[in-house]
Amino acid sequence: MLKQQLQFKLSQKLSPQQIQLMKLIQLPTQAFEQRLKQELEENPALEGGKDDARDDLDSDFDNSADEYNDNETIEADEINVDEYLSDDEIPDYRTQTNNYSSDDDDKTMPYAAGTSFTQHLLNQLNTYRLTDEERDIAEFLVGSVDESGYIRRSLSDIMDDLAFTQNVYTTEENIEKVLKKVHQLDPAGVGARDLQECLSIQLHRKEKNADTDLAIDIIDNAFDQFTKKHYKKLLQKFDITEEQLKGAISEIEHLNPKPGGSYSGNNRIVEHVVPDFAIKIVDGELELTLNGRNAPELHVSREYNNMLKGYKDAKDKSKSQKDAVLFIKQKLDAAKWFIEAIKQRQQTLFVTMSAIMHYQKDYFLTGDERNLKPMILKDIADEINMDVSTVSRVANSKYVDTPYGTILIKDLFSESMKNDQGEDVSTREIKKILETVIEEENKKKPLTDENLASILKDKGYPIARRTVAKYREQLDIPVARLRKKI
Repeated sequence: MLKQQLQFKLSQKLSPQQIQLMKLIQLPTQAFEQRLKQELEENPALEGGKDDARDDLDSDFDNSADEYNDNETIEADEINVDEYLSDDEIPDYRTQTNNYSSDDDDKTMPYAAGTSFTQHLLNQLNTYRLTDEERDIAEFLVGSVDESGYIRRSLSDIMDDLAFTQNVYTTEENIEKVLKKVHQLDPAGVGARDLQECLSIQLHRKEKNADTDLAIDIIDNAFDQFTKKHYKKLLQKFDITEEQLKGAISEIEHLNPKPGGSYSGNNRIVEHVVPDFAIKIVDGELELTLNGRNAPELHVSREYNNMLKGYKDAKDKSKSQKDAVLFIKQKLDAAKWFIEAIKQRQQTLFVTMSAIMHYQKDYFLTGDERNLKPMILKDIADEINMDVSTVSRVANSKYVDTPYGTILIKDLFSESMKNDQGEDVSTREIKKILETVIEEENKKKPLTDENLASILKDKGYPIARRTVAKYREQLDIPVARLRKKI
């Protein structure tokens, strides 16, 4: 039996404009400039600057003219053209003052062209006498070298690939022979299949002396004991003194474990961090400024207003004129909304960062990480009466320039823990103290996690050994055994 029912349901739905505003808030300065440029290119009704210089065409909206009006069909005759032709309205850019930090840096960065790492190796191959088959194999091997300078594939895989992709049928012995020649290329150690081979290649190319000879012996014959820092076993195995072992270890420590990194990094496009905010100390007080590049001067095109005026004055309105006025309305609405969205973005960024700055006032005045108060997203969201997701969007991808360097805002947030006095302290503060204790330890007898937990407890931070281990790993500090020095 069929039944009909009427059901009322309340649901929240974000409008396309709200979604776009959230996306704008998330963008850091450089990405925002790209988005702004795109909008100016796509929407002819939107113009930048105080002069009449214009960039052409619209918004990143995926809404059509219909969606702008909640899916209602609007006829040209229904549009109140006078709303768009108000002569009393003074453009915002005429009344603006520059309350943002000046930014004189060039907005485009010139990059020097360079030779790729692979090409650098191929150029060296041209100086070797090789048969056609050897050259094909050598070029394939060079093409298999990763950014760190290693070939991380087995010779059998390479042999199969040569047969299937290059039509070169050879043996693993031949590939090994050609690989020895690739090992002669610069930088030293390139083409190695693992760390042990990489270090060995570099040591064999160094000038021979007692230290390098012993270092070669250790790497070739006792690599496992060396990596695990079993120094007593090494002293017994090679029947040497501590001084001799120190000399060999010093030779090894001066080698490059990633020979490709030093070259390939030079040809990589450098990412330049542009701070979104700047904090200065003026007469003992904190002063916050938003990067001026986040506050562009935008206004609605005068030409588009003139087109509307022409449509209003026309006595006989043709179908093409009516179609044009609908298009103009859509573009003007998009331009006005985008200008409004940028204002809201500026306000949201400034209010959020201002709240963070005042919350962490002690830190910004001193630069001492131990003065960082525990702070979570909800603390700031409650203070500025905004959603946690909005604060997260501001914090995740924005940087602030401080007297102590440029900081990613999200790094200022941390969980809290109780000290022995019952006070809330930041986990960042505990990590900083942990780092200092490890730096000052006796490297001949590094402190275990149990020892570190005990020292922190004496300093007033009662935390468990497993928590110490977690913080140590987050700080990228190895276990005690691997911190040991002879």
